[in-house]
Amino acid sequence: MTRYRATVAYDGTGYHGFQRQAAEHEPTIQGEVERALAKLGQPGITVTGSGRTDAGVHATGQVIAFNADWRHGVDDLQRALNATLPADIAVLDVHEAAPDFHPRYDAVSREYVYTIYNAPVRHPLERRYALHVAEPLDVTSMNAAAAVLVGEHDLAAFGNPTVGQVTVRRILRAHVWAEPPFIRVELEGNSFLYRMVRSIVGTLLAVGRGRMTLDEFRAVLESRDRSRAGPVAPAHGLCLTRVRY
Repeated sequence: MTRYRATVAYDGTGYHGFQRQAAEHEPTIQGEVERALAKLGQPGITVTGSGRTDAGVHATGQVIAFNADWRHGVDDLQRALNATLPADIAVLDVHEAAPDFHPRYDAVSREYVYTIYNAPVRHPLERRYALHVAEPLDVTSMNAAAAVLVGEHDLAAFGNPTVGQVTVRRILRAHVWAEPPFIRVELEGNSFLYRMVRSIVGTLLAVGRGRMTLDEFRAVLESRDRSRAGPVAPAHGLCLTRVRY
């Protein structure tokens, strides 16, 4: 058996997240990759991901790992997987990895980008990948609020831990910028709480709409009270773009 590491991109619209579900009829990214490996003569393989993206969330930089008894090169494995996987999932690269490589626990940081389509009229071609907000948003204020998050904080106001009870995380970069008609919210951290990015975006939208001040945003962070944060932004605007090791 050889350990492989691969980068996967996917349109998460039709999937119940990355992680395989107990109900087999619910399609997931992990399930589809494992099914493709089985078709390539590699049955019973468990694929591990760097993060458990929620239902409807996309990725351009999800990292996975698996053990396989593949007798050809990594290029052949990549081609075979892409020929077998659904059209909305693609393997961007495949490499041999150390036997103990773990895409989640070995990660130094993860980067997410949330896209907002900020225009008076919605655009049908953007409906899968960007949240439409018709009213103008104050990007400068949103970026100032995002900067408050940089550093190590207890982020309980924005999410719940996936494992254990610790809600302290380190945000390495938080930036909001405009490329009209798009607004991008970029967050890089050592790890993220459940729905944390979407909760942060929902709260930043309140700032952008003038319904929350910078001081009020800071108070939400310091409160560690989820009820004080904004609503969770819809999944379809979120994309896992990079995992660093």
